[in-house]
Amino acid sequence: MTNEDKIIRKDRLRFEKNKLSSGLTYLAILFNVFYFVNLYAFYNNNYYYNIKIGASIVYNLLFLLFAFLSSEGVKNYKINMSIILIVIGVLQIVRIFYIPLQAHSTMVIIDQVERPVMLTGQFIFEVLCLIASCVSAVVAGAFGVIRTLQLKSRYAEIEAEKNNA
Repeated sequence: MTNEDKIIRKDRLRFEKNKLSSGLTYLAILFNVFYFVNLYAFYNNNYYYNIKIGASIVYNLLFLLFAFLSSEGVKNYKINMSIILIVIGVLQIVRIFYIPLQAHSTMVIIDQVERPVMLTGQFIFEVLCLIASCVSAVVAGAFGVIRTLQLKSRYAEIEAEKNNA
């Protein structure tokens, strides 16, 4: 790739939205939706009826809000929104240890049979959804940071060209 091609690629950023980061953020939201729909659809006994599930619901709403707002921000090359995406992506990994792991390792007696609150298949699905959401959000944030810095670099080059002319 020639130097002129690199300049053209950077220059195109000025006129295009960051659709890659925005699309990956929507994917992170989708995986989070799969996670919480599956979690709340298969409740067992009264295990989930406590403050933990209330906090989980509030966190899901906040995740959806921040992820959506960040998707709009990264689309317009806002570096702060990219950083928020990376943070909420990492928090998705932390969530694995909050409800899914605890529910999978907690045993309850149903019809005189001891079994885990969350069965292994559901646990694996929940973990995979949270990991996929994390990866999507972190990659979206990383691409957002990279492209924003490229755009700022191009603006600096344009400014330098103006001053030299």
